[in-house]
Amino acid sequence: MVLTLATIAIPIIVFLAGDANTEQRALTLDQNMIVFTTVGFITQMIDGALGMGYGVCSNTFLLSIGIPPVGASASVHTAKIFVTGVSGHSHLMCRNVDKELFKKLLIPGVIGGVLGTYVLAAVPGEVIKPFITFYLLAMGFLIFRRALRETQEREVVTRLAPLGLAGGFCDSIGGGGWGPITTSTLVARGHNPRCAIGSVNLVEFFVTAAQVATFLAIVRLTHWQIIVGLIVGGVLAAPLAAYGCRRLPTRVMMIMVGALIVALSLRTIFQALL
Repeated sequence: MVLTLATIAIPIIVFLAGDANTEQRALTLDQNMIVFTTVGFITQMIDGALGMGYGVCSNTFLLSIGIPPVGASASVHTAKIFVTGVSGHSHLMCRNVDKELFKKLLIPGVIGGVLGTYVLAAVPGEVIKPFITFYLLAMGFLIFRRALRETQEREVVTRLAPLGLAGGFCDSIGGGGWGPITTSTLVARGHNPRCAIGSVNLVEFFVTAAQVATFLAIVRLTHWQIIVGLIVGGVLAAPLAAYGCRRLPTRVMMIMVGALIVALSLRTIFQALL
């Protein structure tokens, strides 16, 4: 069920985040509560099952309808406090969390998130976005290769602190990226996808809480309808996604993670070339 939904969801997100008639969409935000709820549900189903996608897809959609980068990132992260809380708890209940991995990513992730929030207020996210996009594209193809040629898992025991720091920092800058950077790297290097996804989702709650606290000290939250819609859709999807993560075979999950990363990265590159 989750495999089918994720396969269908990728083109839906691409369609919703299209660039057509951006000005008109921005003017009709108050009439689109159902759209925000749908986006929240679909993106959390992807994120909870694959360990990435909620922030990246939601933020891409908000930017496409005319929301400024700081406002879009603040809205997405405010909604993510509730969504990641439910998602993290669901992964704990499904025993998808590696406690050691959680501990090693937590503090660096929070520090990176706070630093990235401050930088976002001064430096446009587009400056760093191309580097992140090509990095993720490479990770996607590497995961594909590992899924098709290698099934043996090996533990990642080094450089988790820099990974958490980079993931938190880029997540704040781009309005999403914690999952794509941390999950894709861990899976590509040999971690069990289920444990990597569950651990990353649980850490994300604490990273998001630190980011929102920093946002509140810098900017004023105004897009409450967007926030509420993303929360409702995401909270409804979180338990279902965590259950799907536990049920899916490792090889299938790796292929799905790789497909999502490649699809999002290629879309970003295509938009930049237009």
